[in-house]
Amino acid sequence: MSQARDIPADRGGGGDGEAEKEAPAPKPRRRRTVWIRRGVLGLALVVLVPLLTVAVALRLNYAGDPADGTRTRGKDAIWLGHAWVDGRRTDADVRALARRLGDTGIRDLYVHAGPLEHDGTLPASAYPKAAWLIGAVHKAAPGIRVQAWLGDKLATESPDGMRLADKDTRAAVVRSTRQILAAGFDGAHFDLEPLHSGDEHYLDLLDTLHRVTRAHGVPLSVAAHQIDPLPALHSVAGTLAEHPKWWSQAYFGQVARRVDQIAVMSYDTSTPLESLYGGYVAQQTSLALEVTPDSTDLLMGLPFYRENNFDHWAHAETVPAAVRGIRLGLSRTDAHRPNFGVALYVDFAARESDWTAYERDWVRR
Repeated sequence: MSQARDIPADRGGGGDGEAEKEAPAPKPRRRRTVWIRRGVLGLALVVLVPLLTVAVALRLNYAGDPADGTRTRGKDAIWLGHAWVDGRRTDADVRALARRLGDTGIRDLYVHAGPLEHDGTLPASAYPKAAWLIGAVHKAAPGIRVQAWLGDKLATESPDGMRLADKDTRAAVVRSTRQILAAGFDGAHFDLEPLHSGDEHYLDLLDTLHRVTRAHGVPLSVAAHQIDPLPALHSVAGTLAEHPKWWSQAYFGQVARRVDQIAVMSYDTSTPLESLYGGYVAQQTSLALEVTPDSTDLLMGLPFYRENNFDHWAHAETVPAAVRGIRLGLSRTDAHRPNFGVALYVDFAARESDWTAYERDWVRR
């Protein structure tokens, strides 16, 4: 029986003949619905398959057992907040910090002494208690180095910020470095963000800064962006989101060759599970080890803080996951490298559980 004969004549407006003309009308709508469903399914596959592939790869990267001996080499570091140089901390705080550090592998304190002005200058009023802090730390914890943590926002993704392309700005940063070394700091640690991969002006600045710190016999240290987990991913991210986020592995190596220490900011990864975060950190550790000279201290960051947003999920980015990932990456790439450590971010947000995990999994393992 045909479809036309199934439709009552009073609904067709003119008997069987009229019904035969109107009956096929629903078919194009059904075809459009089918194509829409197929399109949605195809788009889902295009998005989900790569994500699932990456997730599986990261999970596999988190598998296995770290090699024996992949633990602290006594070259770890911690970022400290501005309260240590602006008068809010006391001698009692320094003694408590010394007790905390005594049984760990921490050698360097990156003490926030800035920020730098956008023109590269640094007011002395930014670190009024620096001399007190340096003397107190040297007394309470001999062998611990107090480095000045200097940073600023770069005008790479907005009109506001420091412009490294300006040679006068770079010259001012160098003068600011001489200034903090004259104040007694045991080194200079720079964190300039967002710093895009391939920035030649940054490399030029590091060359000049290293000559200054070397003349003073102190280390030049930098905080570094993460490395492309996939080839040229920074270029894709820069095109699609105008925020490259990652550095190429080659550029990371160029930076690492110009400094004494390089600390990877291996957090804020957007990974939703501990196993995926740990696998990502394992990969980052291997990628960094491959291009960092043996003479440069390579430090991998540990998340001593908690946030919950698209970039950072506190339940996933944990200290135990990070340490396990670091040990796995170290085991697979260069298990016995002496100039290696971890960097704890940041003291004022740390919980006792973070310290416990660091000491249990990295210091005493």
